[in-house]
Amino acid sequence: MNIILLDPKTGQSRTLKLRTPLLVVTLVLGLGLSAVLGLGAGVYLSGTKASEPGDLAAFLQSDIASNAERIEQARKQAEDQLIAMTVRMAELQARLMRLDALGERLVEVAKLNGGEFEFSRIPAVGGPEEGELQVEVDRPSFLADLDQLAADIEAREQQLEVLESLLANRKLQKEVSIAGRPVTWGWLSSRFGRRTDPFTGRPAWHAGVDFAGKEGSDIVSVGSGVVTWAGERYGYGLMVEINHGGGITTRYGHAKEILVSVGDIVKQSQTLARMGSTGRSTGPHVHFEVRKNGKAVDPARYVYRKRS
Repeated sequence: MNIILLDPKTGQSRTLKLRTPLLVVTLVLGLGLSAVLGLGAGVYLSGTKASEPGDLAAFLQSDIASNAERIEQARKQAEDQLIAMTVRMAELQARLMRLDALGERLVEVAKLNGGEFEFSRIPAVGGPEEGELQVEVDRPSFLADLDQLAADIEAREQQLEVLESLLANRKLQKEVSIAGRPVTWGWLSSRFGRRTDPFTGRPAWHAGVDFAGKEGSDIVSVGSGVVTWAGERYGYGLMVEINHGGGITTRYGHAKEILVSVGDIVKQSQTLARMGSTGRSTGPHVHFEVRKNGKAVDPARYVYRKRS
């Protein structure tokens, strides 16, 4: 490419020959220089405009207003959370009071030692936690109150769980325990152990006790349980057998009439049969046996036990 240069004073001309690569480099440098100059001018004009006092003050006021709005939003959010936590804390305190009242009432009704279940204070515990660095950290009093309240509720729940278990075991023992006489009316006519057999006149072993009475009078259960036998049995005549659980069974023999069936669930003092003289018997009475793990034991310890 040829470029002609003309001198205005002398009127003489001069021709320059440029190759294509050199021309491209020259154009790129020229365009880059123009862009740099334009950018510098823009920055200069912008800085000049922003440095004006009125525009700078407006910019600062806008920034302050924006920060104030964000601060107000954060304050409002914190206030709402505090109100919600306060309401929640009041609810937890009310629940704690009800738990205390319930626990104290259960202890009173169950006639337990109040010192073992004192619901007005947390059970004594302590000791450093293994592997933890012991550091004292100050916390806001509100959060400390929440922590204390949570600990109180947890302690009450533990006490109530223990109390519930204790009462459940006591109820179970009460249900499976047997007590009282197997008749509503009558008298003890023969004791447990060795005696003279009324039919042979020889010494014999008596595996239960006999209660004589009026024929047709009620024979009752001495405890809750399940009927495992209801019918004729050799030597017993018409007999009822009840499984009370815990390895304890009772037998009621020589009945005139049976009022229950195998599989029935009976309660303490429920009528099982009518007194009679069936089987090996000399007159109206009930032969009463208590067996523990299959072995006959003296019923006297249960007969004279007071029913609850």
